[in-house]
Order: sequence, then C-alpha cells, then structure tokens
Amino acid sequence: MAQSDNREENLSSSTSSIIANLYSYFGDIPEPTTDTREQLSGEFPTLESDGAQDSEALDESDDSLNQNEDNRVDDEDQDTNAAGEEEPVEEEEFQSKYIHFFPLYQDYCLQEGKNDQPSRDRSFLSELITPKYLQGLQFLLGPSSQPESTSPQLHPAEAKPSSPSVHPIRVTPCTLWQDLDEVKASGLLSSLTTREIRLQESMFELIGSEASYLRSLGVAVNHFQASKALKQTISPMEHHFLFSNIRRVMAASEKFLMDLEMRLGENVFVSQVGDIVLQHSSEFHDLYVPYVTNIMYQKDLVNKLMQQNRDFVFSLKKLESDPVCHRQDLKSFLVLPFQRITRVKLLLQSVLKLTEPDSESVSNLIKAIAAIHEIVTDCNKGVKKMKQIEELVCLETLLDFDKVKAVPLVVSGRFLVHQGPMRQLTVEGTYNPRTSFISVYFHLFNDLLIISSKRDQRFIVLDHTEFPAHVRVEHLKTKVLNLPSESFLLHLSQSQVGHPTAMIFVPYTRSDKEAWMKLLSRDGNLTIQKF
Repeated sequence: MAQSDNREENLSSSTSSIIANLYSYFGDIPEPTTDTREQLSGEFPTLESDGAQDSEALDESDDSLNQNEDNRVDDEDQDTNAAGEEEPVEEEEFQSKYIHFFPLYQDYCLQEGKNDQPSRDRSFLSELITPKYLQGLQFLLGPSSQPESTSPQLHPAEAKPSSPSVHPIRVTPCTLWQDLDEVKASGLLSSLTTREIRLQESMFELIGSEASYLRSLGVAVNHFQASKALKQTISPMEHHFLFSNIRRVMAASEKFLMDLEMRLGENVFVSQVGDIVLQHSSEFHDLYVPYVTNIMYQKDLVNKLMQQNRDFVFSLKKLESDPVCHRQDLKSFLVLPFQRITRVKLLLQSVLKLTEPDSESVSNLIKAIAAIHEIVTDCNKGVKKMKQIEELVCLETLLDFDKVKAVPLVVSGRFLVHQGPMRQLTVEGTYNPRTSFISVYFHLFNDLLIISSKRDQRFIVLDHTEFPAHVRVEHLKTKVLNLPSESFLLHLSQSQVGHPTAMIFVPYTRSDKEAWMKLLSRDGNLTIQKF
C-alpha cells in the first residue's frame, strides 16, 4: 500500500488504476505496453484470484476480450489519402432479403402501444438501462434516442421530426410483416384473424429490430472500432477496454438474424421463434454477460479520455459527425447490447401473450424467456459484483493502517456492507475520571470490521477484526448509566490491541443505531447476501 505522502498522487490516477486492477482480478489480460503502464500507474495491492464458481461468467470476459489479431480488422492495412487523413471505412451491412430499410437501433421507432404491454423487469439491470439512470451515470444515450415499444405495431409510425443539420435524418416507417410482398401475394391477410396478424407482427418485430440492432453494431465496429485515427490516440489496452467483445456480439447478432430470416423464408406464416432464440441463448450468455459487466468501465474510460486526451476528442468528434452515425455519439453505440438483451425478453413476452395456450410453440417460448431472463440476471449480478470490487479498490487507497497491522482489503468474496460515522465514549483520569466522545468511522464488510478516525478524506485505522466471528453487540441501560439513548456496547474478542476489548459507541440517530445493531449482530449478518 502506498505511503501517506504518495496518496494524493494515487487518488488522481485512481480511475485508470481501478480499471487495470479490476481486469487483473478476473484473469489474464494482454501485457501492457510501456505507455500503458505509465497511464495506468498507481500502487494498488495485488488482487486475489476469485473462486471458479464466482468467476466463471466473468472469465468469459477475458476469453472474449483477448482475441487474436487475426479475428480483428487489420487496421494497419487501412488506406490513407495523400494528406495523411484516414479514408472512411466502408461499412459491410448484412443484406436482408425482407427488410429494405435499416434505421439505426437508436432511431428504431415503433408506435408506443398502451395495451398488451408486458410489465418491465424491475431488476438492477433494467433500471440501469433507463435514460434517467444513464444520465446519472453520465453515460446517456444520444439526445435523439427514442424509447422502444413493448408491443407489436399494426400501423406505420409517424416520421420523427429532426432538427436542421448538414445531413438531415428522415426516420421512415419500419417494415411490417403485413407489408411484405410475399405476405401480400400469399393472400393470408384475408384469412387471418386480427390476433393471428398481431402475433405475426410481434414475431416479425423481433426480426426487424434485430436488423436495426445489427446495423448499429456495424457502425460501432466498422466505423469506430476499426478507425485507425482513433486507435492511434489511445493505448492498445485502452482500445481493448473501450470496445470489449463487441465484434463478437455483432457476429452473434448476424447469425441470429440469418436464422430468423431463414425461418421466414421457409414460410411467410412464421410458426415460432422461441426455438431459434433457445439455439442462440448459450452464445448470447457467453457474450452479453461479460460485455454488460464491462460497460461501467467503458463509461469511465470514455469520460476520462474526453477530459484528458485532446487527440481522442478531436478524432472522436470527427467520426461522430459522419452521416453514417445519424448524429449518434459513441456512447449510444457502446450501450446497445445493454439495451438489446432486455428488449429481446420483452419481445418474447409479447409473442407469448398472443400465442394460443395450447400451441406447440408455447413450450419453447417459455424456455426461451427463461434463458434470456437468466442472461439478464447474470448481467445484473456481474454489474453489482464489479461495483463492489471497484468500491474496495477505491477505499483501499484511502485507508492508512498507521500503527495498526495492515490487512489486504481487496480479496476474493469480500464486499462492503455498511459504513458511517459515530462517536466513541472515552474515559480520562483515574481518581477523577472524565468522559468525552471522539469521532470514529465504521467500515463493515461481510467478513471484516474496521474502526477508523477520519481525517480529511483519509481513514486512520484504529482497530480491525474478523467479522462476525470476533464481534458481538449488546444493548445498554442508558438511563441508569446516564448515557445517550443511542449508545450500545461493542465486544471484540480479538483485536489489534492484543486482548479482548469492549467499547461504547453512540450513533448519531436512533435509526442509525437500529441499523448498526442489526448488521453487527450474528442474526443480522445471516441476511447479508454475496453477489
């Protein structure tokens, strides 16, 4: 751990250091270059390797991130013009047989239906992808982003107005199943019920939205990630963190869309889509969980580069001004997989609601929804776990063990449960004792209790012990002892002072006391869950 005279310097570079340490925590990463080491400098403790079960999903992140160069676009072969400026990258779009208009996924507009709208998953992840939450994270979708519908569309959406620009955007109605030439030629529309048409539209929306999603991924990969000019402004490791495994996400999306369109080609009256989702769900899990887990650090990295790297800003703004982006910024492209995986679940729920209960496709639909729900749940857990580890890494830079035996803070399975200030009762003098209170600060982890004295933004550790094995709390008869009503007794059966210790602490409010008493008791600890 760094000495006190180096702490301020460490704090100033904490963001890049945290990113480096977090990735090393979950597995091997490419060896940093000299420039990268300088950018990611900062003294942090070595992170212990997590257990196989805990890190199984996130190990996939390392596998997907550490791709060989032969799987990437050869940036060095990109042509440059006589002036040395990079030539635009030719975008290779998937050629759909049925959908002739490909809006960017950010501009994908369907009429918002008030009926048949499935309830949204209120998990941490679903809250994290809402514009309000993203604004709080300063990782907001582009200003022209529109919310997506959660029900099938029967009528074309109205064109979205656009502000004047050099390249004005016209968002035309998205293709409907009933508008396909093959459907019109089949004569099906005259023989189908309204419910059956709505079901076909609902399944076709999965295809149309995937085509739109794939187009936006193509911009992210072929326009931004493959840009030689942008890559030259940052280190290889930063480029690696910035785009994660998005190229493999795009490849999986293309295979998924091809299978969906193949089903449509077999019969314009689509029998089911749940079986196709099931076939791809395993690969989706392997790709989306690490991507969504890493997206927090993509956001942090983009913010850092925007503030500290002028060359990056200049190159990025030039790329974002290209007509292919339709006024969307890089952040809106990077967050797309975050949105898409929850969107697929909602689309499948819409299909299930319109499917007859006795249909043979119901079983596959239910299994597909469960598989996508598992992906969303694991993404949710991954994001929470990474946030917990980031919290430990940040806190370790602020702790000063001074005269107390130091312990490594960032270890496998540890996470912060609760923290806050309180007062400790002290007694001075022998013959004429006087009582007084000193300010202390508690950090309670799932396996460790640290008691500190807060000075400025640092914490001077006074004592620490294993929790809950050596911690016990006890209520006091405060009126008899003439103590504040919030007082409680803390027993440490093993501490750094060398012998069992009992101390009286006074939280600042009654609610604080109730919270601390519950958390510090053995019964309260049983409710603590590890992600």
